[in-house]
Amino acid sequence: EKEAAELGKGSFKYAWVLDKLKAERERGITIDIALWKFETPKYYVTVIDAPGHRDFIKNMITGTSQADCAILIIAAGTGEFEAGISKDGQTREHALLAYTLGVKQLIVAINKMDTTKWSEERYQEIIKETSNFIKKVGYNPKTVPF
Repeated sequence: EKEAAELGKGSFKYAWVLDKLKAERERGITIDIALWKFETPKYYVTVIDAPGHRDFIKNMITGTSQADCAILIIAAGTGEFEAGISKDGQTREHALLAYTLGVKQLIVAINKMDTTKWSEERYQEIIKETSNFIKKVGYNPKTVPF
């Protein structure tokens, strides 16, 4: 946290747990996949942090192809969400790639709700729109936690 703040990247403090490359930390984006392993009483878990940036889609595919479950992180900001689910949007592409690569379990995390002043209306709009497009990809929205 301290290191991130010193470089003016305080908002990326949690990403720094897995983002180890200097370029990742300087640019505030994940470039390569990173693994973090832990055990629970029932499961052996490996978290795979895969890049979402368009320039590093090959690395995203490498990480996703090893996954049993994916967390699709969606930005709630006005314009950001719409760009992500547009015809050539990254969110749409990531959901399609995950399904195509055999990831049948999906969780959707809606990020940056603070930019919408925690709007329930915006949250419900995102759930509705996201449910529509993940259904077209092949997921059953009724089994996808938001």
